[in-house]
Amino acid sequence: MHSRSNTSRRTVLTALLAGGLAVPLLGAAPASSASAPALELPPPTGPYPVGRRTLHLVDRHRTDPWVPTARGRELMVSVSYPARPSGGAPAAYMTESEAQRLLEAKGLAGVVPAATVAGARTHARVDAPVAPGRFPLVLLSPGFSMPRTTLTALAEELAARGYVVAAVDHAYESVGTEFPGGRVPPCVACDRVGVDVEEAAVVEGRAADLSFVIDELTGHRRAGVLAHAIDSHRIGVAGHSIGGAAALATMAADRRVRAGVNLDGGFFVRDAGSGLGRRPFMMVGAEDVHGPANTGNDWAETYDRLHGWKRWLTVSGAGHFSFTDIPWLAEQLGLPDPEVPLSGERGWYVTRDYVRAFFDLHLRGIPQPLLQGPTSSHPEVDFHRP
Repeated sequence: MHSRSNTSRRTVLTALLAGGLAVPLLGAAPASSASAPALELPPPTGPYPVGRRTLHLVDRHRTDPWVPTARGRELMVSVSYPARPSGGAPAAYMTESEAQRLLEAKGLAGVVPAATVAGARTHARVDAPVAPGRFPLVLLSPGFSMPRTTLTALAEELAARGYVVAAVDHAYESVGTEFPGGRVPPCVACDRVGVDVEEAAVVEGRAADLSFVIDELTGHRRAGVLAHAIDSHRIGVAGHSIGGAAALATMAADRRVRAGVNLDGGFFVRDAGSGLGRRPFMMVGAEDVHGPANTGNDWAETYDRLHGWKRWLTVSGAGHFSFTDIPWLAEQLGLPDPEVPLSGERGWYVTRDYVRAFFDLHLRGIPQPLLQGPTSSHPEVDFHRP
């Protein structure tokens, strides 16, 4: 989400079919349960098998900003982590109820069955035993109205490379997130942001959410064996769209977070970028929105407030969702977005390589030539004011 004027853009191409609203233009007939192809996320490239555990966390000390009568601030967290080899059940991409709500909210019910979206093959095993060792922790926050599942490929890639990754769903900010008992809370924020609530409220609320998740995951009582696998001195955060703004705000509010990434999001809060000291931050976005020639975004002024290691990268031909699972899955269904030149496959490779390089450099201390300047292997990526 970039600004209030982007409300219409936010409601376009936001389901698991990036080209969903372009279906009539493509002449595609609605898929049926029998004809819809099986979907699969990109395979991770790291040496570790991936495990996943799902946590329902409730901060009883905070009032939910959207529903004050709720009993605390609720979060759903998918924790992907380096695992031992396991024959456990494959982790689901999302529940069928979540998929159905998401498709209905975006006017895509009937185009592809909810079971097809929910059944996308992941590469994690449920509750697989944790690999020995202590690993950096990376938190992920999704785009506005989007569920955490849209960052699953990135979570699995980092986990396979030796990170514990917590993808967070923020209650009442997603069109389809299932909580215990089969509850799917409505997206109350969807009706209020840009109407009677500023975007900054979302950013600041999510920053508090992410700090709470760090508390819970590094506290042995709640996280159990996962807490023993986390190196609490090496914590990073990344997010897509408004989740990227939340990444920066979390760093400003929580000194435990050492490095952060914004994937194609505006920043929204006053003096964004202040308060990080020398900690590193990277901005990666679509060229047509976040390039220096576009004076309608807040990246330039935010970049100037960053005083540590920093990068401002843009990707030619990318769309807003090129940094998520959405185009990858849409193209498997034969539904690419005709307005986005960059393929879903290429968008994934760019996202994977640069985010992984960033955290390997700043949480592991491994030199990364990819981050030093333009390369022939990634010609779509431009460096600005390095």
